[in-house]
Amino acid sequence: MPRFVIEREIAGVGKFTPEELRGISQQSCNVLRQLGPQIQWEHSYVTDNKIYCVYIAPDEATVRKHAELGGFPANSVSIVRTIIDPTTAE
Repeated sequence: MPRFVIEREIAGVGKFTPEELRGISQQSCNVLRQLGPQIQWEHSYVTDNKIYCVYIAPDEATVRKHAELGGFPANSVSIVRTIIDPTTAE
C-alpha cells in the first residue's frame, strides 16, 4: 500500500505543550478508527510551524478525508516513491 508524507501548516506547533500534542494525536487516532484499517499513521515530525506526517493509505483521497474529518490542514500530500538512507550508498 502507498505511503504518503503530509505537510500540515500549524502556526506555533513547535511550542505546543505535551497536552496539546496529545490532544491532536488523540483526534487523529479517533478519525483513524472511524476510517478503518486501510489508513495507518506511522509517525510525525513537529517543527516550529509545521507537522510532517507519514501515513500508509490506499490513495490521496483517503489521506485528505482523514484531514477533513479531523479538522487538520493538509497543505501538501505527496506519495513516497522510494526510501533511501545511508545504506543506499553502499
